[in-house]
Amino acid sequence: MQATMDPHPGTFPVLSYVMSRLPSFGPRSPASISASSASASTSDSASTSRSHHVDIEQPPHSDASSSSIVGQMPNLANPEMLASMTRAISDVAQARSVFKVMGPRPTHEEVDEAKAKLADLEAHLSRQLEEIVGLPRPPEIDEARWTAHIAEKEKVIKESTEKEKRILKSIIQLDNMHDAYGKLLKDAEKRLVKIYENDGADYDNNNENEEDDEDSVQVKEQVEGILKEAYGKGVERIALSGKRLKYLPEAFGHIPALIVLDVSTNQLSVIPDSICGLESLEELNLSSNALESLPESIGLLQKLKVLNVSGNKLSALPDSISKCSSLVELDASFNSLSYLPTNIGFELHNLQKLMIQLNKIRSLPSSICEMKSLRYLDAHFNELRGLPVAIGKLTNLQVLNLSSNFSDLRELPETFGDLINLRELDLSNNQIHALPDSFGRLHNLTKLNLEQNPVEVPPMHVVGEGLQAIKGFMSQRWIDILEEEERKTTQEVQEQGENGWLTRTTSWLKNVSENVTEMIMSPKTPKEAYLNQQL
Repeated sequence: MQATMDPHPGTFPVLSYVMSRLPSFGPRSPASISASSASASTSDSASTSRSHHVDIEQPPHSDASSSSIVGQMPNLANPEMLASMTRAISDVAQARSVFKVMGPRPTHEEVDEAKAKLADLEAHLSRQLEEIVGLPRPPEIDEARWTAHIAEKEKVIKESTEKEKRILKSIIQLDNMHDAYGKLLKDAEKRLVKIYENDGADYDNNNENEEDDEDSVQVKEQVEGILKEAYGKGVERIALSGKRLKYLPEAFGHIPALIVLDVSTNQLSVIPDSICGLESLEELNLSSNALESLPESIGLLQKLKVLNVSGNKLSALPDSISKCSSLVELDASFNSLSYLPTNIGFELHNLQKLMIQLNKIRSLPSSICEMKSLRYLDAHFNELRGLPVAIGKLTNLQVLNLSSNFSDLRELPETFGDLINLRELDLSNNQIHALPDSFGRLHNLTKLNLEQNPVEVPPMHVVGEGLQAIKGFMSQRWIDILEEEERKTTQEVQEQGENGWLTRTTSWLKNVSENVTEMIMSPKTPKEAYLNQQL
C-alpha cells in the first residue's frame, strides 16, 4: 500500500488554501469547543507537543505556498469569498472523512495482482463446478439425495471462493474509489476558481456547460472542415498545434494514410477511441494539452514509432500502450504518473528513448528491464525509491538521468555495473551514500554527476577529483573485492583438501587396524593347525 493518501488536496492550490484556513468543515460540537477552551489553558509545553498533530481534515498550513497563491489571487483573503468557497467544498470534507477510515490507495502492482488472482479464482471455481456436476451418482444413493449432496458441495465451494474474492474485490474497489476521489478534487478546484472569477458568486454549472457546448460546436465545425479536406486529398501530415482546440471529433480516425499528427499545445481533455483507425500513423504529438487519460484503443496503433504525451494531466498510461510494439520514442514527462504499466517492457522491444521525468513515479516495473533496445532513460524529478534488481539487463543503455528523486532514492542495485555501455549518468540531488561495488565496471562512462548526495563510498575527496578518480577508486575496490573472494575461496579449498586428506588417512588406518585385529582374533585355518601339529 502507498504510504500516504493519494490524491491529496495539496496538489490543488486554491482548494489547499481554503482547507488550510478552515478549523473544520461544518459546525463544531459543544464538546469540541469545551476541549479547545480547556486546551487553551494548559501549559505551553503541552500546547507545543499537540501542535505536531495534523488532522487529515485540517492540512498543515504552509506560509510559503499561501503567500504564493494569495499573491496571485489576493481576494482569497476576503471572508465572504472564503465563506462562499467553504459551501462549495462540503462534498470534499465528507469524502476525506471516509478516506481517513478506509486507508491508503493500493499500488498499481497490487491492483494488477488482485485482478489476476480474481480471474484465476473464477476460472478455478468454474472447473470445480464442472467436475462436481460430472461426478457419477453411486447406485446406492437415490436421485434426490445425490442432487442435494451436489448442491451442498457447490454451496461450500462457492462460499469459500467468495471469501477470497471479497478481499481481492475490496482492493480493486478501493483503487476505483481513489480514482473517483481524484476527480472530485479536480472538480472542486474548478468550482473554486470559477467562484473566484465571479467575485465570490456561487458557480453556476449550467451556464458554463452551455458556453462549453457552444464552443464545442464551433470547434467541431472548424476541425471537421480541416479533416474533410485532408481526407479528400489523402494527406500524410496534419499540424494543428496551438489552435486552442478543446475537442476532436470521431472523424479523426478516418484518415488511414495519415503518418504524422500534431495536436500539441491545445486544450484537449479527451482523445476519441476512433484514433485507432489511423493505421499508418507513425508520429503522434499530444503534448501540452489537458488530457487526463488516453484511450485503450491507442494500443492498436501498430506502426506508431514516436508518441509524445508530455505536459498533460495523466495519472496513468493505458496498459494497452505495451502493444505499440513499433515504438522507438515515448515521452510521458511532466504529468502526474505514479506508476508505469506493469507489463510495459515485455513488448516494447524497439523502444530506444523513454522520458518519464517530472512525475510522481515511486518505482519502475521489473518489465522495464526487458527493453533491450533502450538507450536513453530520463526519470529525474520523481519519487523513485530504487531500481529493479535486473536493471543491469539494459546493456544498450547509454544515458541515464535519476537526479532529483531526493530523499527517496538511497541506493543502487549491484547489477548496476552490468550497464556496460552507459556513457552519461546523473545521480544528483538524491540520498545515495555509496555507489555499488560493481560501479568500477562502467568503463565507458564519460559523464557523472553526484552533486548533493551524502556519498561515503567513494570518499568525498575522491569525488572532488572528478570522474576518472571515482572510476579508478571503484575499479580498484572491485578488484580488491574479487581478490578477497578468490583468497577466501582458495583458503576454503585448501582447508577442505586438508580435511579430506586427514579423513582419508584416518579411514585407511582404521581399515588396516580392523584387518590386523581380524587376523589376530580369528580362529586358525586347518592349514595353520596342521603346521602346528608338525611343530
